[in-house]
Amino acid sequence: MGQKVRPTGFRVGITEAWKSRWYAPKKYYGELLVEDQKIRAFIKNKYQFAGVSQVEIERTRDQVVVHLHTSRPGIIIGRKGQEVDRLKGELEVLTGRHLDLKIVEVNQPNRNASLVAQDIAQQLSKRGSFRRTIKRALEQTVDAGAKGIKVQLSGRLGGAEMSRCEKASKGSVPLSTLRRHIDYGFIEAKTKMGVIGVKVWIDLGDYSEELTDGADAKTGKASQKPKRSYKR
Repeated sequence: MGQKVRPTGFRVGITEAWKSRWYAPKKYYGELLVEDQKIRAFIKNKYQFAGVSQVEIERTRDQVVVHLHTSRPGIIIGRKGQEVDRLKGELEVLTGRHLDLKIVEVNQPNRNASLVAQDIAQQLSKRGSFRRTIKRALEQTVDAGAKGIKVQLSGRLGGAEMSRCEKASKGSVPLSTLRRHIDYGFIEAKTKMGVIGVKVWIDLGDYSEELTDGADAKTGKASQKPKRSYKR
């Protein structure tokens, strides 16, 4: 049997930060945990094509702060900020709490495992060739400056009667090395033939070698488009 560990869970508390940052007494912990899950599920279902990579949640005594990381902030913000105001109101109704929403732009979607997995899933849902889709994802990720990438698809690939698993990789992906920043993403592609699971691992290099925010992955020079955050 293989001992498989989720790379992000393996590193949380050591080199990775928690996606939910709050403290609660034991009798309220379960309620707030379910509330976090509802917020994430609501956002990802509502904005399936907005390139939402992750949702971070911070809580204080009276307020909830949601950091929404996306590669297409314009879709969520809308004209004159109307869409983000609507989303904020819907989340406040869902949770029954005062909520602060911050939109964080992902500048390099090809280096984000969750966004790469979403792109592959969308191509499979449109009946694209899975081999061609995987090859394109590998090339785009390595060209974007990643050290390596591994992709795994499981399901009825190509409409076959028997489900199977296909793997492809390029570069190095040392999953058990804690000093390496391994980004992991998983999503299910819903096709007419059934559900296909998409897993993506991306090696972004050592944590000590990572460039500061707003630096270009290839040249090491400061980028003209630093990471932007929109607060509502």
